[in-house]
Amino acid sequence: MWLTWRAATQRALYGEGGFYLRERPSGHFRTSVSASAAFAEAVLALLLEVDADLGSPPRLDLVDIGAGEGVLVGRVLDAAEPALRERLCITAVELSTRPDGLAEPIAWRATIPSGITGLAIANEWLDNVPLDVVEQTADGPRLVLIDTETGEERLGDPPPPADLAWLERWWRLSRVGARAEIGRPRDAAWASVLGRLRKGRAVAVDYAHPVDNRPPCGTLTGYRDGSVVAPIPDGTCDITAHVALDACAAAGELAGAISTTLSTQRDALRALGITGTRPPIDLARTDPRGYLRALARASEEAELIDPLGLGGFGWLSQRR
Repeated sequence: MWLTWRAATQRALYGEGGFYLRERPSGHFRTSVSASAAFAEAVLALLLEVDADLGSPPRLDLVDIGAGEGVLVGRVLDAAEPALRERLCITAVELSTRPDGLAEPIAWRATIPSGITGLAIANEWLDNVPLDVVEQTADGPRLVLIDTETGEERLGDPPPPADLAWLERWWRLSRVGARAEIGRPRDAAWASVLGRLRKGRAVAVDYAHPVDNRPPCGTLTGYRDGSVVAPIPDGTCDITAHVALDACAAAGELAGAISTTLSTQRDALRALGITGTRPPIDLARTDPRGYLRALARASEEAELIDPLGLGGFGWLSQRR
């Protein structure tokens, strides 16, 4: 069946029997959440910042969009002080069924709630929002069509005017054969998050690229069982593409954001106390077990802020 990449990915990931309706992400790719509990501790520190900014409201929301198996919010709940837990309202947003053993106070739903007062975080969510792919020809951009069974591609019609306008602003194609991934659906998805945020902060964490350095051939990638595979939208693998977070930021501002920060995960986590600092060697003599625990922790933190790995992720933070 020949479909645009957006339609094919939507069907493969979220259609009947789709990849994300039957698979748990942890079995297929590594994220900051699965790499270390330190990531959840950083999110808790961020939540406390938001709480202070809001003057410690009677109810404080934490909404995890694309929650996977609920590991992040579960760890945040476990680490929170009792006084904070009494005010904390946690919602995990995910299309798959609620995992067994998830703490009872955590709500599990398929849609983003409205009226959020607190922190909404989307860790590696936007990269799985399906989008169309175009290729530049001598006659202008053409949509790329994909055979959902074989992965074979061919060129179709020009993209609609709204997508052409997005390309003109955010991803200009300079030569025949160059490709772009039209991020307009992701802009809309992120704007919907800001629209549901009454007061507080929304944070998106993802693979990203800036407008002055877009990849000339795009970034579509497949993952299965921990390995990179061809991104064939047949429902057997995850399909992802990097995010134009700068375009999402502009959409968030139109949706009501009053401030915007674009940074890397390395810079964001270091500001939240994740430094990867090794323990002093003297600790090995006075407390060998404590030294080994601290060393393991430092190694986990170092992975989270490695600029060539997870630390290179983009962080978009917007306030409302």
